[in-house]
Amino acid sequence: MTEERTTLLEFPCEFPIKIMGARVDGFAQAVLEVVTVHAPDFDGASMEMRPSAKGNYLSITCTVNATSQAQLDDLYRALTAHPLVKVVL
Repeated sequence: MTEERTTLLEFPCEFPIKIMGARVDGFAQAVLEVVTVHAPDFDGASMEMRPSAKGNYLSITCTVNATSQAQLDDLYRALTAHPLVKVVL
């Protein structure tokens, strides 16, 4: 018997991913590079960036056109593995 993972998402769909990390030079560019590997049609100009209250961290929201659960899983794995990334939601 094969187990099939079920998801409440219907693909394709717009899917926001929030990535947080230290506010350092190159963080936004690094996030953009990882995201575009997994979502080549992602427009970097649509990235939403917000610094933390004290300015030490940066939150980046990337809304990707998700085509499958596997694509999202791969994207989350790649982002969480990146050394500059602290949290991915």
